[in-house]
Amino acid sequence: MKLTRISDVHAILAEWNIRPQKSLGQNFLIDANILGIMLDTAGITIGDEVLEIGTGLGVLTEPLARVARRVVTVEKDPRLWPFLKGRLKAFPNVELICGDMMKVDHEVLFRSGISKVVANLPYSVGSAILVNLIQAETPPVQLTVTLQQEVAARLTAKPGHKDFGLLTLWTQLRYDVAIRKTVSPTCFYPAPGVSSTILNLVRQERPTNDCSSDNCQADDYPARHFFYALTKFAFAHRRKQLKTILCDATIIAHSGQADLPTETHLTTEDVLAVFQKLGIDPRTRPEDLSVATWRRLAKALSAR
Repeated sequence: MKLTRISDVHAILAEWNIRPQKSLGQNFLIDANILGIMLDTAGITIGDEVLEIGTGLGVLTEPLARVARRVVTVEKDPRLWPFLKGRLKAFPNVELICGDMMKVDHEVLFRSGISKVVANLPYSVGSAILVNLIQAETPPVQLTVTLQQEVAARLTAKPGHKDFGLLTLWTQLRYDVAIRKTVSPTCFYPAPGVSSTILNLVRQERPTNDCSSDNCQADDYPARHFFYALTKFAFAHRRKQLKTILCDATIIAHSGQADLPTETHLTTEDVLAVFQKLGIDPRTRPEDLSVATWRRLAKALSAR
């Protein structure tokens, strides 16, 4: 059966007595052209090890398996597991994980050799999954994903725009983000209520440790987790001025490891001194600073 033919998809779902669940963000891709664009964008080669999230009926899994050395695919819905186990038997290089990606140890997967992600991310938890992946200690070098159009707008937003926020900062800290294609709801079954976007995220190459340049990455110093904590704290008060937010604030950073969180108290004197050094107007609001400036600000404040 052809997984991009709607009649075949209906037949499979009927045979296995499965009705797509909105709570799981289940919208099965049924457009061969969009599938082709995703695969072309991902550019998977014979040596690649790939993670797919949200196997669905396997419309992405099978073409990935024909090219990649290894495909690990994660499916949360237990109703699909028997069908997938049977269908994917033909691909010995496919590992099906029957479980919730939010509970899967992605760090273990990335350490095992997986370097790329290709996925139609579930609408219900797509943003949360993406944050987990891009904040990994060993993040993938490339992610080709389909997300709601509104999420794509946040990922690609510019400073000063209403969509510029934490998701923007955390993504652009490590990745160059490009929109490849807007996808109509009719390309999925059932059709979602919004349009989607194919995005390609390519991890930035590590520059030098010169954090005076716009290329400075938080990966280049031990303050990456401080960067996450600082920006999260600031954007919780995004309508306030940075001076009001950060002066006399305490930033609690979690490394994600077993060690205890670290607390950094920002005195008014230190904050204003850093603002002056970096040329930041204390009256600026969080969404008005570029990613590069946030990088430098986090570096400077973590060193006080």
